[in-house]
Amino acid sequence: MNVAALFGAAVQPTRAIWRYVQTVLGIIFRHPVTGTSVIPILPDGRIVLIRRRDNGLWSLPGGMVDWGEDVPTTIQRELMEETGLELVKIRRLVGVYSAPDRDPRIHSICVVAEAEVRGKMEIQDTLEASEIQAFHPNSLPTEPMSHDHARQLQDYLNDLTILA
Repeated sequence: MNVAALFGAAVQPTRAIWRYVQTVLGIIFRHPVTGTSVIPILPDGRIVLIRRRDNGLWSLPGGMVDWGEDVPTTIQRELMEETGLELVKIRRLVGVYSAPDRDPRIHSICVVAEAEVRGKMEIQDTLEASEIQAFHPNSLPTEPMSHDHARQLQDYLNDLTILA
């Protein structure tokens, strides 16, 4: 076999591998990421919000679903990481929000759930949250909120279940 034939034989598997890598990267980077928002309800009916460190805005706790994790487990994990609160039970699905511009960083699909919680409010992930506070539903912050969390809260308060 000559050198040209050997080179040609080596190029074919390399092209196949490159096409495979391009396909995988396309799947990862050209598809929305799944995340959650939690509307944590304390036993006294107050709603827990965190102030995000990255933009300084009030936010619902939540985050991205990790590989191999289901949505209820993500809700439990993110709730603990961002608020220190324990998930008692997920009460209801508030909605699924998928507008491409809902998160300024990436296209994400957010599953929002109301959750009954208990425990002591204490930020565990200080890189993500700078403050935590509980609000009565009629005294929620009026300032802008992070992402589309104001809409999520309004839909929750209006007792809606949304697919948007």
